[in-house]
Amino acid sequence: MESAGQASDGAVTSGGGSGAGEDDKVTGEQTRTDDQEPDRPDPQPKKPRSFWKELPILVGIALVLALLIKTFLVQAFSIPSDSMQNTLQQGDRVLVDKLTPWFGSEPERGEVIVFHDPDSWLAGEPTPEPNAAQKFLSWIGLMPSAEEKDLIKRVVGVSGDTIECKGTGPLKVNGKALDEESYVYAGNTPCSLDDQGGQFKVKVPKGHVWVMGDHRQNSRDSRYNRSDKHHGMVPVKDVVGRAIVVAWPVDRWATLPVPDTFDQDGLKAGPAALSVAPQGLAVVGVVPFALWRRRRTTAVRTR
Repeated sequence: MESAGQASDGAVTSGGGSGAGEDDKVTGEQTRTDDQEPDRPDPQPKKPRSFWKELPILVGIALVLALLIKTFLVQAFSIPSDSMQNTLQQGDRVLVDKLTPWFGSEPERGEVIVFHDPDSWLAGEPTPEPNAAQKFLSWIGLMPSAEEKDLIKRVVGVSGDTIECKGTGPLKVNGKALDEESYVYAGNTPCSLDDQGGQFKVKVPKGHVWVMGDHRQNSRDSRYNRSDKHHGMVPVKDVVGRAIVVAWPVDRWATLPVPDTFDQDGLKAGPAALSVAPQGLAVVGVVPFALWRRRRTTAVRTR
């Protein structure tokens, strides 16, 4: 019956003579030639997959995204000690920006950074043994790895800086005294009166930074590791990234900005052009994408 109907339609629309012409006038249908295909019925819409069939796919995508974020963008780290009090408390979770170093940016004075153990700074420190669940959550970036030996301190000096501590302070960078009251642990002095490293004058070599804990009398930092192969300096290549926010617990949520004392005139040896390079590159990368998306959206709407 369907083929017969198609044949009849063909006779009406493509046949010659006055009959075809009158049919065209009455029905308003467009004639078609023999080489044109007959009208086909609209395809039936596909039945959507059930939620339970899509769930494994969604979980897989989430795991891949979490792994990519951990590797290239942001990773969570747990604070294991009191060396950064009161800025950071033991048990805090901080989020660390791992993207910026990919653009060649180096740590700046005043930033709180996470870095790999440069040369056995954590020798003798106990390493907790994670269970299977913790290992899995660590692998996807939802928990910090217990197997990695990382430290967190504040950058005080960068390449070319001269750092000096005499008596109980103040701490000086390139001859400028730092006002550290806003972040040094209450009751601590900026410098420590001891013969183990609390008194010093050093110059930071290229490709390194000098770091100190905010809890000055309870931090085994650059001062007390000057006998290692880097003379207490942290190689920039060992820096994981900058800690940007305290994410947990909720009642301690806070950002970790650079203290104002590091912005004083005469402290910096040169313009900090490199620090804004990643933001500039980000803008350059986003603008073409935004224009492409706008053009694509306009094209879709006009179809």
